[in-house]
Amino acid sequence: MTWSTTWFRWAAVTLVAALLLAGGGAAVYVQRSFAQLDGRLAVAGLRADVLVRRDGADLTHIQAQTPQDAWFALGYVHAQERTWQLEFQRRVMHGELSEVFGAATLETDKLMRALDIMGSARRQYAGLPLHTRQALQSYSQGIRAFHQNLPQALPPEFHLLGVQPGGATGSVWEPEDCVGWALMMALDLGGNWGQEFARLALARTLDTDRLWQLMPPYPGEQPAASADLAALYRQWGVYRRSPAADPATPASGPQAAAPARQDPWLGHATDLSAGLLAWAEALTRDAGSNEGRGSNNWALAGTRTVSGRPLLANDPHLGLAAPAIWYFAALQAPAGQASDGTPIAPLAAVGATLPGLPFVVLGRTDQVAWGFTNTGPDVQDLYLEQINPADPTQYRTPEGWAPFTVRTETIRVKGAADTVLRLRSTRHGPVLSDVQKSHAEVLDLDKYLLALRWSALDADNQSVMAGLQTNQARTVDELFQAMSPYHSPMQNVVAADDQGRIRFQAMGRVPLRDPANDIRGVAPAPGWEARYDWTGWLPAAQTPRDDGAKGWVATANQRVTAPDYPHYLTQDWVLPYRHQRIEQLIEAREKHDIASMQAMQHDVTSLATRRLLPYLRQARSPHPLAAPVQALLTSFDAVMDAGQAAPLVFAAWADELTRGLIAPRIGQARFAATYGKRDYRAALEGILEHNDGWWCQPMSCAEQSSAALTRALERLQTAYGPDPAQWRWGIAHPALSEHQPFGNVPALARFFNVRVASHGDSYTVNVGQYNPGQTRGPFVNRHAASLRAVYDLADLEQSRFIYQTGQSGLVFSPRYRDMSAAWAATGYRPLQRRPARWAHRLTLVPAAP
Repeated sequence: MTWSTTWFRWAAVTLVAALLLAGGGAAVYVQRSFAQLDGRLAVAGLRADVLVRRDGADLTHIQAQTPQDAWFALGYVHAQERTWQLEFQRRVMHGELSEVFGAATLETDKLMRALDIMGSARRQYAGLPLHTRQALQSYSQGIRAFHQNLPQALPPEFHLLGVQPGGATGSVWEPEDCVGWALMMALDLGGNWGQEFARLALARTLDTDRLWQLMPPYPGEQPAASADLAALYRQWGVYRRSPAADPATPASGPQAAAPARQDPWLGHATDLSAGLLAWAEALTRDAGSNEGRGSNNWALAGTRTVSGRPLLANDPHLGLAAPAIWYFAALQAPAGQASDGTPIAPLAAVGATLPGLPFVVLGRTDQVAWGFTNTGPDVQDLYLEQINPADPTQYRTPEGWAPFTVRTETIRVKGAADTVLRLRSTRHGPVLSDVQKSHAEVLDLDKYLLALRWSALDADNQSVMAGLQTNQARTVDELFQAMSPYHSPMQNVVAADDQGRIRFQAMGRVPLRDPANDIRGVAPAPGWEARYDWTGWLPAAQTPRDDGAKGWVATANQRVTAPDYPHYLTQDWVLPYRHQRIEQLIEAREKHDIASMQAMQHDVTSLATRRLLPYLRQARSPHPLAAPVQALLTSFDAVMDAGQAAPLVFAAWADELTRGLIAPRIGQARFAATYGKRDYRAALEGILEHNDGWWCQPMSCAEQSSAALTRALERLQTAYGPDPAQWRWGIAHPALSEHQPFGNVPALARFFNVRVASHGDSYTVNVGQYNPGQTRGPFVNRHAASLRAVYDLADLEQSRFIYQTGQSGLVFSPRYRDMSAAWAATGYRPLQRRPARWAHRLTLVPAAP
């Protein structure tokens, strides 16, 4: 046990004991930690009074006399409610976690430094127009003003960890940090280098045809790459001679294929260091992968609604966290101007803000509403960079050998010496092999490295300016014009206005590739051949668009391009099940209202489960629970209801069958490294539907399915008891909003985490995505609707919202988790700019100089 673990346990016990036993002192601290919601607060930096009111839905309304003061006040409110969240976000993107948490988070810090998130943010900030920079300055000044004269006690995270806001420099938030946080969102949503590396690793074991069976293209499409990837990589000699990953070996039977496993469905790491290490390893391992991640949005024209005016729905699916990633607020200010005279239109927006950014990201004004889903184009390419054997400081380019660009970064590590990194980059971008351990397990790093070309890092990324401009839009046309500077990550924007117009358009930057590029970005390409370089950008006027001629538009991360679309965006679209189900539900009624829109958001019929269910019903197992389980499955119609047992049986069978078919073919270590980032559902469908003997050997596919059912029943019986009628999907599949870092500390997780039984699976409209590759909670819902919103363009004051925790990020507050039950059921809160009553009223006034 390290001294840091011992110290933390001592500090945790001390604080918990103080809170539980100190009586009056604890009560005073708890009260002082709450945000001030009423009265008056003098704040240095304001130009005039700002009214901050909370309505009955706990929506925060900011009414200012200038746009600058509105942005300032939003920064102040974010700091009031989400102080620790901002601190943690800042440390993640700066690569400064280890200064607080020690070696457990060192790999995450290394990755952030290698990507140079903050270096890119500073370059992008410098290229923004003055009025945008000043908006970010006003917001960050609001955050700093909160810390300069703290009106409340810091949250317990700071005290437990001995952290001062802003760290060694005391810089709690700078304008460039807003740009950095936008880049972090692009990293979460716009990554595919993980898929590329997975194909490289798997091509060592599988020939190219088998690779495409395991990671198939989108339904109805051919593989984007025409090159024989496995042959190319063998020809170039890219692999290390003694790989750490075990080679694939034939299975000798069902036990060898996939041993039964117990389900510690919600176990926790034993201490802070172990929990953070697991979190940091997952973040670095899963970076550059967005497979399966997604969202829903749709808009109905007045011809399809009861009111005759449009309806719009949006539920973005993101990793669940406590506090939530979103904070709902309304911004109101009259027209103003920047210091150079640039006019600023009036602000009148309400919806979801991101702590770290000064605008409503998803929401509405008084005339127009909008929602996003992730388009997911391929905007990241990995390049194999060949090292000069005569001079390892050089790499090969189309023009010959060129020197690496080298910089040095120093990471402070609590309880250890500083770590000094020597980071290289090439003409394509940062060398990821300098910081990602998995590359050393696959590549011969004496001969080749992997560098990343990622569009979001380019200096002309002005996505934050687009975000600010959307808050001033009054029509669909104005909204898309406001988004014209938007860069990364590309989003499917659906919008509707009170004049009756609806539109979908994909907004953002997509690279063009040479027709001679036979790899097309789906796997690492040779960096020394010019034909694999990007050749330009897709013109904004040619991005996918739909003006709703059929009466509705909808996206759910499916392919948004028509079969005859002339440009290549990606082949890694999300499987189309959610979109197909949304289309079914839209067409099931002639006219919709706000209630039917909400019902659609809560739909838990899984078309993906329905597709494989016949194979489970046909499985024959000698297990004594097989007969009662098959009886349960008889009436199961793929509705992934939290209160039922059948969804749990299906999930366990699909997991065991995937393990039994794929792990023996690619090797257990390689399977463990990739399973979870992808669930291999498309591969499983193809294997069963083609009755593919190569994947199912040494048994038949039917025998493999039956053996998987036996293992699943053994596993479920051990975890949940001998009576299948008492098993519940919601017990194994809770929605877990996990706190960082205390969500992994057993003594504290029950207080800091937010957990509620949940419906759905990875393919339902009401999504409940789980990671079957995790040994800790393989069915836990960790990625779901981070918010739900429905907008009624007949009367926008009838709009609704909900998300999975609460507005406050302060753990002792009753507002920390007060939306969770409604979010898990069918509840919503009013999303109004003019509510009938106010629950709290705070006035921020300029402090005397």
